[in-house]
Amino acid sequence: MCGIIGVIGNQQAAPLVLDALRRLEYRGYDSAGIATLVDGNIDRRRAQGKLSALADLLQSQPIAGTIGIGHTRWATHGLPTEANAHPHATSKVAVVHNGIIENFQQLRAELEKAGHVFTSQTDTEVVPQLITFYLNQGKTPREALSACLKRLEGAFALGIIFADSPDAIYAARLGSPLAIGFGNGENYLGSDAVALAPLTQKICYLNEGDWAEIRRDGVSIFDADDKPVERPIKISALTGATTGKGEFRHFMLKEIFEQPSVIGQTLNVYYNPTTSRVTLPKLAFDLAAINHVTIVACGTSFYAGLTARYWLESLAKISVDIDVASEFRYREPIMPKGGLTIVISQSGETADTLAALRYAKAQGQHTLAIVNAQESSMSHEAEATLYTHAGPEIGVASTKAFTTQLTVLACFALALSEARKTLDAPEMARLTHALAEVPSRVSEVLHTADAIEKLAGKVQHAKDMLFIGRGTSFAIAHEAALKMKEISYIHAEAYAAGEMKHGPIALIDESVPIVAIVPHDKLFEKTASNIQEAAARGGKIIAFSDAKGIAELGTIVSESFTLPDVHPLVTPILYAIPAQLLAYHTAVLKGTDVDQPRNLAKSVTVE
Repeated sequence: MCGIIGVIGNQQAAPLVLDALRRLEYRGYDSAGIATLVDGNIDRRRAQGKLSALADLLQSQPIAGTIGIGHTRWATHGLPTEANAHPHATSKVAVVHNGIIENFQQLRAELEKAGHVFTSQTDTEVVPQLITFYLNQGKTPREALSACLKRLEGAFALGIIFADSPDAIYAARLGSPLAIGFGNGENYLGSDAVALAPLTQKICYLNEGDWAEIRRDGVSIFDADDKPVERPIKISALTGATTGKGEFRHFMLKEIFEQPSVIGQTLNVYYNPTTSRVTLPKLAFDLAAINHVTIVACGTSFYAGLTARYWLESLAKISVDIDVASEFRYREPIMPKGGLTIVISQSGETADTLAALRYAKAQGQHTLAIVNAQESSMSHEAEATLYTHAGPEIGVASTKAFTTQLTVLACFALALSEARKTLDAPEMARLTHALAEVPSRVSEVLHTADAIEKLAGKVQHAKDMLFIGRGTSFAIAHEAALKMKEISYIHAEAYAAGEMKHGPIALIDESVPIVAIVPHDKLFEKTASNIQEAAARGGKIIAFSDAKGIAELGTIVSESFTLPDVHPLVTPILYAIPAQLLAYHTAVLKGTDVDQPRNLAKSVTVE
């Protein structure tokens, strides 16, 4: 959830750390801080609020040193105050942390009994205090860190500097990702490759339980048993240019407009235009033998999975269960032998989804991860992985990650249908052709996107909104409502259009805009009837449909946005675009922070 960075070299560390923290602010922006080593002493600057507050502090109170660590926080334990901001430190050690120390209360009680004084409400502070406890016993920094790590329970990625070790940064991970970057006479530590992109493309990812000593001239890595190990160095495709906003006002808008490209890149991996077939990479299990599918995910990824359930059941004729990851394993579901569990996560580190993956494996399920991060925990732990190839997504509200997830899930649905022989050749050809056209159709939608800004003006003052649809459009209605909530702070709810008459229709009046996602498909007539029921009660309807649908809806809708006429398979991908734009323009009109909405963070690595 939080972002951490470390730099050791021959130039001033603070400017490099601050710049890297700007690339990590999507992971949390409740507070931020930097610690450096200066003449054997730890110097710190911390500030409550967004990173700009820390930048202002560093302007008035500069911090020197060529070795430093930094942190941008999403608050878990303790309020987002300066006292709770990282790095946490004693006179001997400073620590930045992503994750949760689950046994911190026990450790804190032990340390307080031994005379240690705590100054924050956080779980993190037990780490520097515990390390200091071992240093006071005469242990070396390496020995003290090793002893500390063996006491910690939970999930963590740690960056650590010692006052008595002016030539090293230490790192450790358990359950939270951590990368080491290699430069020329300068080495780095970061939560992910995005943070390190302008500094280096040579990246090494620590394995579960690893800890490392990072020096200017090299890196030593140890496993959980303190044995030296080697981890492969890989070349990241990310550069500083890929993480900038370019000509766009916000990252979110940039990422919305990147969708034709990234959907195309994703299709290029799974769709062969020469044979007009979807081809998945070799899997560790036989697709044809799968007899049941379980989909588990959180947030936006859950709604991608909800869409896929319709595809898999209607096309591959297979039973599908879907659950939110935070509830899944607590139900203790009985999972059928021969089943496949699909976990979906942009980061591949979502704590609840990762726990669900492990539960499914323990139940003997085959497992498939759909992620955007190639060196993520899920990609390592699942039997097979399908990557979304969305590139870095900085805006907290997911856009291109969602549509590339849909693209991969559509490809998987077709591959499973082929393996199960549930579609004839002509129908498979129609479906693959429709899928291949998606990038150009998304471009068409974006070329007419100015009309969405006008629609945003119609809803910006609403306190409540309803989104309705049927079939896959019901799933997209959920995602559209989530986007509106996330960045405009308008209370928005999604309902199956046919369920409106069973209670939610009581909410309708002239002040509640209703967005109907209603492509002209086999469910159009039924959805149109539900729209008529809402309009008859004073509802102001905004319809997303194709030209034929808009014409048939006529005057029962107040406003509309026309999308291309496409095969029902791909309507969810296209109809997600105006939903994203409506939320974006509404948020801009309301003056909210589009890229960093309040209380949220990009990657939820805590339960």
